[in-house]
Amino acid sequence: MTGSRVASRDYRERPSLLPGAVVWTRVATGGPGDARPVLPDGCMDLLWTEGRLFVAGPDTRAYVPRGMELVPGKAIVGIRFRPGAAPAFLGVPAHELRDQRQELADLWSAAEARRLTERVDDADDPVAVLEAVAAERAARAEPPDPVLAHVVASLEAGHSVARTAAGLGINTRQLHRRSLPAFGYGPKTLARVLRLQRALALAREGMSYADTAAVAGFADQAHLARDVKELTGVPLGTLLGG
Repeated sequence: MTGSRVASRDYRERPSLLPGAVVWTRVATGGPGDARPVLPDGCMDLLWTEGRLFVAGPDTRAYVPRGMELVPGKAIVGIRFRPGAAPAFLGVPAHELRDQRQELADLWSAAEARRLTERVDDADDPVAVLEAVAAERAARAEPPDPVLAHVVASLEAGHSVARTAAGLGINTRQLHRRSLPAFGYGPKTLARVLRLQRALALAREGMSYADTAAVAGFADQAHLARDVKELTGVPLGTLLGG
């Protein structure tokens, strides 16, 4: 499932009231798990921590938390949007935020960002208020292009970029142009990221690495190992705690 992350003592998530989105909370404990990398998943997030609203753009590599994200007891709350949904919400093309964490004040007006930050800061339940803020903004935004859902579904199913484009009646170059502002990168990179997530889900369920590679759509186990190392920075066994 795209964007799914493993629940732990310091991390929780649930489905959002926004279609296809997920609400999550992470609290730094001061332990080594705080620096656990956030893996590429094709998603974008609206994030809050006390005094700050910011956006996580689409990642092409693992992001390692730093700075205030590692302060013990510090909570970070996020709304994670399904691939392709956040640019319409934010009013910013995804490729402009690729591999970035960007202050909301840099994307919207400073006054609006400050007002929303204070609203969440002052709430008894910051999680609920952040979700309400996102829902209000989403209601005013243009809905995402429905074509994007087809692209994600096709690539998640393991179909090739060429087959995905053909299903839309366009060529691969046109699909690439439409993918950049929606996903932050071209369909080949999105397919690779989604394949990584499929593989990790299968391996975490206990499937052997060889079978995981075959089912997820890799050429072989060596291909799986290379892709995991390139996208996450660590070997598959280390990533899964094996």
